[in-house]
Amino acid sequence: MELWEELDRLRTGAPEPRVFGDPYETTAGTTIIPVSRIGGFGRVARPVGVFVVHDGAVQWAPATDHTRLALLAEIGGLTAAIIATIAVLRRPPWPDLSVRGLAALRERRIAARP
Repeated sequence: MELWEELDRLRTGAPEPRVFGDPYETTAGTTIIPVSRIGGFGRVARPVGVFVVHDGAVQWAPATDHTRLALLAEIGGLTAAIIATIAVLRRPPWPDLSVRGLAALRERRIAARP
């Protein structure tokens, strides 16, 4: 199958991309209009938020993906932990207790005596 045939198949099989959903009216007289973003050749719709119309006033209420926010926080924490680990491994906060380090410490103490 060629690439162009596959793209034509995807284009004809996909519904028309809709950005605004059907409006819903509550018992209190509030109208809610869902808004989504279409991607992936019209196959994937991600919620963006809703317009809330009440008494002639329009408000925007964004939809937040808490899973994505939690993943971002976990990645940030993991990155900070990796950077801190690399910093400690490159120059640890404790004294160098290897043979070479102890010999250098002894030489510094001898050189510091009057």
